[in-house]
Amino acid sequence: MQDHSLPSRKQQHVDLCVNDDVTFRAKTTGLERYELDYDALPEIDLADVTTDISFFGHPCSMPIMITGMTGGYADAERINTMLGEVCDELRIPMGLGSIRAAMVDEAQLPTYASAARPERTFPLVANIGAAQIADWKNTEPRLMHVLDSLGADIVAVHLNPLQELLQPEGEPRFRGVLDGIAALVRGTDRPVIVKEVGAGISGAVARRLVGVGVHGIDVAGAGGTSWAGVEILRRDDGQRMDHLWDVGIPTAECVREVASVLSTVVPRPLLIASGGIMSGTDVAKCIALGADCCGVARPVISAIMNEGVTGAVALLRTLELHLRQWMFLTGSATIADLRHARLRSSA
Repeated sequence: MQDHSLPSRKQQHVDLCVNDDVTFRAKTTGLERYELDYDALPEIDLADVTTDISFFGHPCSMPIMITGMTGGYADAERINTMLGEVCDELRIPMGLGSIRAAMVDEAQLPTYASAARPERTFPLVANIGAAQIADWKNTEPRLMHVLDSLGADIVAVHLNPLQELLQPEGEPRFRGVLDGIAALVRGTDRPVIVKEVGAGISGAVARRLVGVGVHGIDVAGAGGTSWAGVEILRRDDGQRMDHLWDVGIPTAECVREVASVLSTVVPRPLLIASGGIMSGTDVAKCIALGADCCGVARPVISAIMNEGVTGAVALLRTLELHLRQWMFLTGSATIADLRHARLRSSA
């Protein structure tokens, strides 16, 4: 019988993402339906192009972050150490996997803290689940202790009702989550991001999140890793749940809808596009659709596991290069300019 303990679950998640095909089967990100409009008269030099952004006041070299992946089991310390080295070298934000394990067992703190060196040059995003936030009274003291211990700059809350529904040890209890998020926003001086894990955040959900004052939304749309698929593969109860493998809103549609909602909000929350981001072209399209930056996860952890820090840095440098090329070809000297680049839809 499969071990369903929290550390074992975290290990299984990484192993499945690296070694198995857990992508969406029939659904894509939707980014292939958009094409950046080529500008034959860009009126800039390639040398003028800069990919620098500010991420909640932290200067970063490109609009790409490594989104939260792992922590809470033995090998996560090694992985997070390497991810931290990548982010240090590139000066990009890093997300941690769910810190619930450290809240339950403080001995797990080093598996996250390996990335949280005081001398780091990048902003660190800690990550906690919606089910824990809903139980705010019991969660608050432990959460704040772990955030302080890690020196986290930003806190993210992940919404994952689909994953919790399918996870063998899942907790599909989401009553009170919005109130819990509101309490977190009031109770911390850290910026609060709300994110999905790969099934997407719609414009309607974004509007409710804005209503409680969140500072950022990571749409984490469909088209990349299917966490429904991951949990379906983990099940050992004989029940096949493949009809839910492809549930989710494509990333491109999430970005378009949420950007429209955020366009009228002052100050405007940060919009992060993730979910199947595989190339610099994907990054450029998401920014032109309205995102401020993009998140990548599975391609980076695959590179880390197979080629180490050097491989992950090379992967992200390639994304940056291709992004800069598209910025030049659309006459966009800055990321702010790229947000106004024209997109043609083939739909």
